[in-house]
This record gives sequence, structure tokens and C-alpha cells, in this order.
Amino acid sequence: MNFNEIEQVLRTREYALNMRPVLNSKALFSDETANYRTPFEPEMGDRVTIRFRTWMDNVDYVFFICGSEKIPMKKEYTKGVFDYYSYTTEPLTGPVHYFFEVCTGNQKCFYNSQGVSKDLQEYNSFEIVPGFRTPDWAKGAIMYQIYTDRFCNGDETNDVEDREYIYINEGVRRVRDWNRPPESMDVRDFYGGDIKGIWEKLDYLQDLGVEVLYLNPIFVSPSNHKYDSQDYDYVDPHYGVIVEDGGECLPEGDQDNSHASKYIQRVVNKKNLEASNRFFAEFVAEVHRRGMKIILDGVFNHCGSFNKWLDRERLYENMEGYEKGAYISKESPYRNFFKFNYEHGWPYNEFYDGWWGHETLPKLYYEQSPELEEYILNVARKWLKPPYSVDGWRLDVAADLGFSSEYNHEFWRKFRKAVKETNPDALILAEHYGNANSWLRGDQWDTLMNYDAFMEPVSWFLTGMEKHSDEFREDMYGNAEAFKNAMKHHMANFCAPSLQTAMNELSNHDHSRFLTRTNHKVGRVHELGSDAASDGVNKGVFREAVVIQMTWVGAPTIYYGDEAGVCGFTDPDNRRTYPWGEEDHSLLSFYKEAICIRKENPVLTHGSTCFLALDYQLLCYGRFSEENQIVVVINNGKEEKEVNVPVWQAGVPRQAFMERLMMTLENGFSMGGAAYRVEKGNLYLKVPPICAMILRRI
Repeated sequence: MNFNEIEQVLRTREYALNMRPVLNSKALFSDETANYRTPFEPEMGDRVTIRFRTWMDNVDYVFFICGSEKIPMKKEYTKGVFDYYSYTTEPLTGPVHYFFEVCTGNQKCFYNSQGVSKDLQEYNSFEIVPGFRTPDWAKGAIMYQIYTDRFCNGDETNDVEDREYIYINEGVRRVRDWNRPPESMDVRDFYGGDIKGIWEKLDYLQDLGVEVLYLNPIFVSPSNHKYDSQDYDYVDPHYGVIVEDGGECLPEGDQDNSHASKYIQRVVNKKNLEASNRFFAEFVAEVHRRGMKIILDGVFNHCGSFNKWLDRERLYENMEGYEKGAYISKESPYRNFFKFNYEHGWPYNEFYDGWWGHETLPKLYYEQSPELEEYILNVARKWLKPPYSVDGWRLDVAADLGFSSEYNHEFWRKFRKAVKETNPDALILAEHYGNANSWLRGDQWDTLMNYDAFMEPVSWFLTGMEKHSDEFREDMYGNAEAFKNAMKHHMANFCAPSLQTAMNELSNHDHSRFLTRTNHKVGRVHELGSDAASDGVNKGVFREAVVIQMTWVGAPTIYYGDEAGVCGFTDPDNRRTYPWGEEDHSLLSFYKEAICIRKENPVLTHGSTCFLALDYQLLCYGRFSEENQIVVVINNGKEEKEVNVPVWQAGVPRQAFMERLMMTLENGFSMGGAAYRVEKGNLYLKVPPICAMILRRI
């Protein structure tokens, strides 16, 4: 070949390179849903087919990268404007971490759980954990959290009486005004809500669209929150039934609970305890008859000072059928359930470790007590088995259990084995703040209460408020880029089966009511008073939050009363009673419609998620599969916004129509009523202020 021929070849190559299309990075997509990975929850030995989407005829190569392996993927098919590449793994022998490399001419990029990257970021890889399954019934389910004492009083005969016993140095109180807001020291106040009250409202809950009940603790306990368990084996008769009443409340001046004969009769008498358990079993059977599920709260890191194993209050000391508590006697069979700091303090040894130093919350010392470990595992089994047959456990402060990280993981592995052997379809849902990846490996927890990848980003974006209402941040308010980054970063810490079952809450018993956060008031009830929690709230912003909740991946969880317009600062003010007869019926109607949209569109449970357009106070995202596409648009600003949404990125055809399923405004909401034309893959919208739209491709 002479010089002129070589020059011609070089010119031809240069021309070809210059004419090559620019890599369309916006079209690149893959995730861990069943749309891009089958089977979705593989077992050991399964082969998994992994897919990757590109713009049609736009790339030369897509590589599947796993460890040191770099394997070219095959173009499997073309649909619409996209090419789909695939690779099928060898039989799985353990967890697999993978990401992608995409090449077009001299252009190259990587793709991982955070999306497109020019740099190799292996630590954000996708992951397959063979054998990790979460219950199908929990994936995307509509859950409803009930703080039992504040939901509905169905049986006044089991109500706590004034000075029935002493709790934290003062007598407990029966609150007779159901509508009175909680006082700043609320833990001793009882409104009378019980399981019969929940039973009476099951029609209401079903009509709302609830599929799963999550109950805050219901076992015997002296507080209204019941996170200080007194007896894990029995439902509290104040929530159940009292078949043998009697005894006396404590007179003024008497602080000794060993004299609280009425309380002892009610919660130590086995006839009341067993009758309450039977009643609860009947209640669960009715819940199941209606096709609903129920989750109980397991508080296994610590118990309460009233607990029969410790018996600091000396309730069980002279009762037949009970062993001596560890506070009472050095010879107690429960002595090694607790970490005593002075060996010679008996009888009545008050020197034990309390969780965060609280003497009312003695920490359980599993490491020195195989008996304690087996007892708690049997508690887990007991409530999952007939006649109760509950459907799962929510685990309080689960990362704190034990005195070492090593034991914590060891215990939860044993717990999972006990639970799944008893009921393979039971859910294990943990309370945790921060990255829980080391617990979400398929051998411990199923999923989390989703603070980091839901509650916090939604609250910051829509209100600028921290979830306790302790802080307002102007830089986070309306910051769609921060919302996107937080969601993508924290969602990547979940395995796919965990993400689809994550409990997505706007409010709960530990944080301020979301509706209250919309008024941007920083503080708590003892500083601002109860009325301030509802002063200046914005129900339009609240509706935007609910739209996100009902269209995001995970299990939307309603904190009782949110749907009726209940306000409140962080606890105890967030634990107000449900306002029966005084509900906000417009909000209730809105919730029902939003839940219907959720249920009628499975893509909102199982579909992929992508961000489409972001701006200050503006958020647009898609939930999609190849067959179905939904687009959500949020304008949280006070002015109308014009936006061109690239809906093609969510798989909407370049020429199509989208129907509006719902539009919310500051003063209400509407259903249907409009259709929009998609031109060249883009949807042009004028979005009113404080507005959320849900649109579906026709």
C-alpha cells in the first residue's frame, strides 16, 4: 500500500469516527427490578439474565463487569427506540456484584446503581444475593401503623384507672376527654384505645385500602407506648379483656407498687392474661378473614423495670406461678438476663445496666445467657404460630441489641432462622437509621423503616424541615438535586427484595406529623404549645407528599390519623387520638383515590424508577416497565412552572398520549379530566403552584 492509499484509509476512518453518533447517555438504563433481572429473587444454582437498555443503534459494545471478568453482552432485541442487551450468568454460588461499561467509537462510560459515570465506581455496583427473598404480600403493600391507646376505645371496662399504679414517680392517669391533646409529659396518660377498638374499625381500614396493620407494642407494659415490656408472653389486658377485676388503686401518698392490688390483679392474674391472648387470636383471625396481614412490634434490646424477669416494682414477688425476679433475689433464674454491676446488692439490687442509662429500660444481656436468647426466640416463634399466626415482626432499635456488633449479627441470624422456619412468609422489618447493608444480606433482616431513602429526603424537599421539626434548612427546601442524590445513594444500600418491602412513612410515633412540618415551625410541644402544630399548615404540600408516597418504590405506610388531618410536633404530641367524627373528609377522599391508583397500577410496586426533570421546587420522575409507564410531576413552588418532561427516558413512545389520573392543588384535588400529547418523546406541561400530577401513558 502506497502513501496515498494509507492517507485515504486514515481519512475514511477519521470521517467514520466523526460521523458516529454521540453516545446518548440519557437512554442508558438498568436496575435490579424484574424488568432488568430475571429471576428477581434467584436461589443458589440459578442462572440470572441481566439486561441493559441503550438508544437504538447507538453503541458498539456493552460489557457486563463482575470482579475481574469483563464480558460482552449480546443485543437481545429492539423495542421502540431502545436496544436491549443481555447476559446470563453461570449458576450462582454466592453474592454477585456487577456494573456495566458502554462503548461507542472512542467514547466510553460506566453504569452502576448511581447511573452513568465517567469514572469506574465499583463500590456502587448492583448486587445479587442468591436465596434472599422477602414476602410477596409485603412488596408495595399499603400498611397502617396504629398506636393502640390513641386509635379507638372499644371497651371502657379495661381502661387504666387513675393511680392504678405508679410509673416514673407519679400515678398513672385515665384521660376522659378523648380530644385533649397530649401533655408534654404524656407517658403516664391513658386514653383507653384497645384491640376491640381496632376490631370495630376494620371496615373503615378496609374501605381506606389498608392491606397490612402494624401495631406498636401490645404486650403487658406500664407505659402507654409499651416499649418497656413487662411480659412478652401476654397481650396487656388493658388492650385485651379483663375477666377478673378487683383490688384497689393506690391512695395519694402511697408510691409502692407492691400495694397496687388492682394493677396486680389485672396484669398478673393468669386468667386475664390468657383471656386477652385468646381475644387477640380471635382478632387476628378476623384480620386474616378480611385478607389483611398484621405485624407486631418486638422490643428485644431492652425490657422494662416492671418486667417479671427483673420485678423491680415487686409485683410478682409473692405471686404463685412466678419465679423470683433478678432484682429480688440473687438466686433468680433470670439473674443472668441482666448486667448487674454490683454482685452483693441483693435483695433488691438496683445496680444494673439500663439502655442509654434509663433504669426503667434494663438492657438485656444475651451474651451471658443462652436461656435469654432461647426465650426471646421462642417469643418470636410463639406469636407467629397458631392460634395467633401474626405475619411478621417490626424490630425496635434492632442495631442496638447485644453488647457487641459481632453478637448483634449472630443473634439476628438466629432470629431469622427461627422466624422463617416457623413461617417462611413472615416479614422481618427493622428500625434503623443509616446504612443497614450488613444486616440486609438475606440472613438477618428483610427490610427497614425507610428513614434515609424516603422520610428524610421527602421532608427536606417539600418542607425544608428535619423529621423531628427540630430544624429548618433553606438550602434543602425545594432542592431537587439533593433529593435525587439522597434517594439514589440510600436506595443503593438496599438489596432489591428489601427495597420493595421498605416501610415508607411520612410520620410515625417517633417524629413530628408531616402535616405539621408544612408550617415550618421549629420546636416541640412544650415550647410552642399544641395549637401551634396546626397553625399555618399547608394541606396542598401534604398532598404532594402523599402522591410521592403512593408512587414510590416500597410499602406506603400511613401513621394512623394522618389521613384524617391529625397534626402534632414530635413525641408525645404526634400521639394524639384519632379524631372520630371530626375527620377531614376531603383528605380522606384524597387518600382513598391515591391508594386506588397505587393498587390499580402494579408498575408502582414492581416497576423501575428514573428521574426525568429537576429544578428548584420541581421534581419529575417515572415509574415504568416496557408495557406500562407512569410519570409524576411535583411543583412545590408558589408560581406556575412550564416544564418539558423527557418522558421517553421512562419508556413512553415518542408519539403518544398520557392521561392525567390525579392532580392535587393547594386547596384540593381532582381525578382525571385531561389528556396530554407526547411529541418526540417529550411532554410539555404548565404545572400550577403547589401541585402534584400523576399521568399514565394511554
